[in-house]
Amino acid sequence: MSAGHTAVTTTPGVDHSADLVISCETPQDECGVRDVLDRLGDKWSVYVMVELTAGVRRFKELQRLIPGDISQRMLTLTVRRLERDGLVKRTVHPTIPPQVEYELTDMGRNLSHLIKAIADWSIGHRAPIADARAAFDARLEAQ
Repeated sequence: MSAGHTAVTTTPGVDHSADLVISCETPQDECGVRDVLDRLGDKWSVYVMVELTAGVRRFKELQRLIPGDISQRMLTLTVRRLERDGLVKRTVHPTIPPQVEYELTDMGRNLSHLIKAIADWSIGHRAPIADARAAFDARLEAQ
C-alpha cells in the first residue's frame, strides 16, 4: 500500500466511508500494515494459526497437523515470529524432555476470525478464480 492513498475513486452521492484506506503520515510510515501482511503472507503462519484455533498444541502435534511437510526448523521460526508479534503464546513445561505447547493469544484469536473469513472466501471462489485465470491466459495466448 502506498502511503498517502486515502480513498478510492468515488461516485457522487454515494457514501464511500467504508472504501477508505488507512492513511499514513509519511512514505516511510507504513502504519504497521506491511508487518501484518508479511506475517500473514508467509507460507506457514496461516496454517499454524488455523491449527491453533482448535486449542493448545504441542510442537510435534502441530508439525504433524500442518499440511505440506513443514520442517522442524521452519516451524520453530514460524512460531517464534508469531510469538514475537503477540499472536501465539509458548509454554515450556519443566519435564524431561521439556514439553512445549503453543496456543493463540487473545490478539491471535481475534485475528483468526479474519483468517477464517479469508479461507472461506478462497474456498468459495476457487472455481471462479481458476476460470478467470484460464480466460486471461487464453487472451494472452491469442495476442
